[in-house]
Amino acid sequence: MSNDIVQTDPSLKDAISDYWSRVRAGDIGSLPAVLGLVALCAVFGFMSDVFLSAGNFANLLTQAAAVTVIAMGLIFVLLLGEIDLSAGYASGVCGAVLVILITNHGVAWWIALPASILVGAILGFALGTLVARLGIPSFVVTLAAFLGFQGLLLLLAGEGGTIRIEDKTILAVENNNLTPVWSWLFFLFAGGLYVLSGLNRINGRRKAGLKSELFKLWLLKTSGLLVITGAAVYALNLERSNNPQLVSLKGIPIVVPVILLLLVIGTFVLGRTAFGRHIYAVGGNAEAARRAGINVKRVRIAAFVICSALSAIAGMLFASRQNSISPTTGGSSTLLYAVGAAVIGGTSLFGGKGKMRDAILGGLVVAVIDNGMGLLGYAAGIKYIVTGMVLLISAGVDAVSRRGASTN
Repeated sequence: MSNDIVQTDPSLKDAISDYWSRVRAGDIGSLPAVLGLVALCAVFGFMSDVFLSAGNFANLLTQAAAVTVIAMGLIFVLLLGEIDLSAGYASGVCGAVLVILITNHGVAWWIALPASILVGAILGFALGTLVARLGIPSFVVTLAAFLGFQGLLLLLAGEGGTIRIEDKTILAVENNNLTPVWSWLFFLFAGGLYVLSGLNRINGRRKAGLKSELFKLWLLKTSGLLVITGAAVYALNLERSNNPQLVSLKGIPIVVPVILLLLVIGTFVLGRTAFGRHIYAVGGNAEAARRAGINVKRVRIAAFVICSALSAIAGMLFASRQNSISPTTGGSSTLLYAVGAAVIGGTSLFGGKGKMRDAILGGLVVAVIDNGMGLLGYAAGIKYIVTGMVLLISAGVDAVSRRGASTN
């Protein structure tokens, strides 16, 4: 008789049971953010006739864009267990550089935008160097930079001054839409790439003899995501203008492909490159990473560079949405919302756990709270209280889940 053990593929029930076991062990990922987003949309949709309209949905996406991009950059820093309190005003400074170059000096947008991103990278390099090389806590360094960048923005824009931008390309990012045809083509292209990348990942792990996601479960999740995004594209392709004969508003906002491109690039960097693995390793245990041969200081500096560079892109989005840059751009609650978006989405404040998609989910949660409560007529103070409570709950869930994981 043969002593070979016949292994059978797990069933869908086994896969769901395994997932639930990981959730109970503390590996909850973005589950709270997803459930929270669904619950908030259901509540606001029930209480407001406008919330679930196509026009408000499009407004939600553009409203959340800049904060979401800042949150994407913050994820790189948070994964290290660090913080960047200056990211909001860094976006304002870089946005001011962009607008000044275009408006005051006549520089083309395709030169001014990379220049502003370069300025952001230089700011991030300075912050990262102070943290990694001199050992100053990131909280202190970036708090000082928060004040310094605010002063620099005042000098660039002038106290009480506003610098307008009239470049059509920059303004189009937050204010224009793809045509309905191009919206469906973009959906088919993005959906096809997502399916192919998922199949490639599963086949690659199977060929390497590694445990891969159950195909039936992947197919179920992918189908659900495609149905939801397809419904979103359908809704966005509906007429949103109150006077369609004068101005027609249809299609996906141009900023959506921009956000998704940044999401794809960031996900690839964190999930498929050695640098991404080093980020997680340093965030999980910096000393162990150093002993494994990872240049911890260089990784820390690079994370701050990426964070500030993405803040520069957010500065462009602020300029596009507001048609200008002012001394308050990137200030007020911008940073708090961005940190909140990353944490609410599932990124840990303790380092070592988080993904780029967390910024998308958390950014939508923050935007839904702000937008929904605004439609219901609640005061700004109530919005801040509710958003703060959601952030506190998310941080609490993260702390409890980490404690549960450490005891298993």
